[in-house]
Amino acid sequence: MLLNYRDLTVRNAAIEDAELLASWWNDGAVMAHAGFPNGTGETPAEIAGRIGQDTDEHRRLIIELAHRPIGEMNYTRCPSQEGKKTVEIGIKICDFSEQEKGYGRIVLSMMISSLFKDFGYQKIILDTNLNNRRAQHVYETLGFKKLRIRENSWQNQLGEPQSAVDYALFPEDFVNYAK
Repeated sequence: MLLNYRDLTVRNAAIEDAELLASWWNDGAVMAHAGFPNGTGETPAEIAGRIGQDTDEHRRLIIELAHRPIGEMNYTRCPSQEGKKTVEIGIKICDFSEQEKGYGRIVLSMMISSLFKDFGYQKIILDTNLNNRRAQHVYETLGFKKLRIRENSWQNQLGEPQSAVDYALFPEDFVNYAK
């Protein structure tokens, strides 16, 4: 995947990105919302191995602003749900200085548009931590519908109970901010 809109680029992660991803994934401040307040502990070599296994059905992506990496996204094809071709997505703007500037909404629009148009997906799903209100707002402005809240459905790496919100998006509900 290679998508461009103004100064933003979404591109496939390359093995050369493993060092950067490891620095983000091992930063507890970046990963706390995903349940890893102490970071994931993954090495660049482990991450490079995972990147090497990426396919068009499961891919890690790098978000760049003016050719400078600021975050990551991913998508994974899901088994058919109710006859719909479904994909699950995720996003992190890892450079805190670039958060709350609208980039997440735009790069999500870029990726979602491609997943619907170029890949033929009919449904996009995601979940987020119930405490991540900023992410919920972004998802809802893009047209995602809240399906359910799963109270205390998992524990972070400190053993603290966490709740999640499940969302789904269909092409007819999608609001594209990267046109």
